[in-house]
Amino acid sequence: MHTAELALSLLLVVIIVVSLLSNVLVLICFLYNAEIRKQVPGLFILNLTFCNLLLSASSMPLTLYGVLSNAHPGGQIFCQVVGFLDTFLTTNSMLSMAALSIDRWVAVVFPLSYHSRIRHRDAVIALAYTWMHSLSFSVVAACLSWVGYHQLYASCTLCNGRAVNAKTQFAIYTMVLHSLTFLLVSVVLCVTYLKVLKVARFHCKRIDVITMQTLVLLVDIHPSVRQRCLEEQKRRRQRATRKISTFIGTFVVCFTPYVITRIVELFVTEPFNPYWGVLCKSLAYSKAACDPFVYSLLRHQYRKTCSDIINRLLKRSSQNGYLLRVKQYSLKKMLD
Repeated sequence: MHTAELALSLLLVVIIVVSLLSNVLVLICFLYNAEIRKQVPGLFILNLTFCNLLLSASSMPLTLYGVLSNAHPGGQIFCQVVGFLDTFLTTNSMLSMAALSIDRWVAVVFPLSYHSRIRHRDAVIALAYTWMHSLSFSVVAACLSWVGYHQLYASCTLCNGRAVNAKTQFAIYTMVLHSLTFLLVSVVLCVTYLKVLKVARFHCKRIDVITMQTLVLLVDIHPSVRQRCLEEQKRRRQRATRKISTFIGTFVVCFTPYVITRIVELFVTEPFNPYWGVLCKSLAYSKAACDPFVYSLLRHQYRKTCSDIINRLLKRSSQNGYLLRVKQYSLKKMLD
């Protein structure tokens, strides 16, 4: 095995393990905390987690097998089913990210009317659209036999037709698919989150003005306290920018190389480096490992839920250990 194949295999193993563990943890938090289940964004996060888990359990292991063995993973029908799932789950997860960004935009820009604008019924309708959108493209590809094993990506996914007409139709299909998924979601993410950042910076500026006026009035304030207030202002501005950059940046970094390779592949005849194809596919897979941290686990509510679960498990374990020691002590007294 070459060094590049070993490195790509290790990368895929890390992505699979992190994706499975983190998404399962998000699912546990969702089931444990009733407040998370009541929130409208929880439905979008649940759908995103569901897609990431299925992708981690179906497509990723087969891609790892393809890299290690350089062979077709399973039969043709099995590979077509996995390719269907790969297209459906990837498209569905992208649209779920767009739904989450729209939800955050409404919550920040229209905070007073958020609960009247975004209700559970609206979230269910949005999820129904994401499923129909994803299923339509996946069913078309499956009916026209455009899913199978792709050597460049070492995975079961969309692949070119052999006939000239089929190649032309496949090129049109691929362009429309990525325009209505990757490009559309990219525009939605940029527009909504940049508007959220604009509102956040406006509120930070108002807070900074009030803080500076207070510091001016408090002439006897200690210089260290004044310095801490100024540093907190700077951290507040940077925190908002960092969050928005994370939402948009992870999506662009993970999906852009794969989508560009897919489009360029339609118009060139020279083969790509196979390691590049697997690397692009691995980057796309890595979004499933990033999403639980970007959208869930780094938020205060999920961190508190994880802490409560751990404390409950440790408390139960300590109680069980205490009861066991009491029983052992009682048994020893009886034997004595």
